[in-house]
Amino acid sequence: MPYTAHTPSEVKEMLEVIGLQSEDELFSPIPNEAKAKAFDIPDGLDEWSAFDSFKELSKKNKVDKICFMGGGYYDHIIPSAVDALAGRSEFYTAYTPYQAEASQGTLQALYEYQSLACELSGMEISNASLYDGGTALAEAALMSVRITRRNKILIDGGVNPEYIKIIKTYLSFRDIEFEVIENIKDSSDIEKLKSKIDENIASYIFQNPNFFGSVQDFSEIVDILHSHKALAVMSSYPISLGILQDGGSLDVDIFCADGQSLGNYLNFGGPSFGMLATKQKYIRDVPGRIIGKTLDKNNKEMFVLTMQAREQHIRRHRATSNICTNQNLLALRATIFLSMLGKNGLVDMANMNYQKSEYLKSELSKIDGIDIYNDNPTFNEFIISTPKLATKLIDELNKKDFLLGVNMSKIYDGFDNKVLIATTEKRTKKEIDSLVNAIREVL
Repeated sequence: MPYTAHTPSEVKEMLEVIGLQSEDELFSPIPNEAKAKAFDIPDGLDEWSAFDSFKELSKKNKVDKICFMGGGYYDHIIPSAVDALAGRSEFYTAYTPYQAEASQGTLQALYEYQSLACELSGMEISNASLYDGGTALAEAALMSVRITRRNKILIDGGVNPEYIKIIKTYLSFRDIEFEVIENIKDSSDIEKLKSKIDENIASYIFQNPNFFGSVQDFSEIVDILHSHKALAVMSSYPISLGILQDGGSLDVDIFCADGQSLGNYLNFGGPSFGMLATKQKYIRDVPGRIIGKTLDKNNKEMFVLTMQAREQHIRRHRATSNICTNQNLLALRATIFLSMLGKNGLVDMANMNYQKSEYLKSELSKIDGIDIYNDNPTFNEFIISTPKLATKLIDELNKKDFLLGVNMSKIYDGFDNKVLIATTEKRTKKEIDSLVNAIREVL
């Protein structure tokens, strides 16, 4: 059976309506060199043979290595109850909750997610999630332009480089100017930044802890931004908020984060979900959707899609976003995870991340040739400088069943011997000591 059920005569009829001779003409705007050539697809398999084939293929994945990688995605402990509850068919098969009366469970879960996101971020309102941390930050950049009616954005050099690429992509077809303020080593160049803030700036986007793992105090910058009627946009690592200041405490205008660390697996790089929370006065500029609680005609509590500022629901030029969905299931997992963890649990978890990272930092400092690159305090990840090239050191540790960290030489010039290492509550003292010994051996 063909992919579509259209008969040749139906295809011909449709082509005649749009004035084309063949299906190939539909794709004529695509350059030939960009088109896929013939695919070498093998014959189909029966169910059991397909299962065996995938089972053999899965053996190529190395899933038993000890992970010290970070840079945006982290290997955290996930309680079994998260899988059990999120895997229920009511949630697992649910689609976008357009029909409120038939989607009360999903709507309530997302309402609770928004409440928890506000508590976590210290902000007043939250949407029901976006794709990931990078797209959330890009949407925040567009929000700042709409709110201030200015078209210049400053981006801190400590923001995740992947996020910066996403922001640039989002802004590339808009009349918006942006400037990346390069860091001094692992720190934001505060003095240089002060000289850049004026009445033309829509917002300043920063990350704390930054991509290098370093923690800084941005309260002075936030005050300066507000004195020029510019917005402060903060990206953060959710787990760090157990011990670090949240967005509300810093009086930032828009808070963003990637929710992978909140009850979601690494999954070879995705999927994840994006968090976006802001001040009440900016509610009509929030992208995506907001779930609300109200009463039905029988005076019973119910949940609804209160705001849906997307191009599917309002005129395209008035839409705040063209993101056509959110990440319901992953946001649900975060809701379950945070509910189980509780306020005290989040503090304990954050402290474990910090303390284990400090222990690893201390032990690595004792190895000849290893230097800690960060001058500022760090949360749970930091950069080491090594006497070997980062690529070679990572490869040698990989053979010893350690995923050492992020190869910074692939991201920044002049970082040939630098590796970004992360430690979470999941890493035991035995694993940390084993890593230290393995590094000592290869050096």
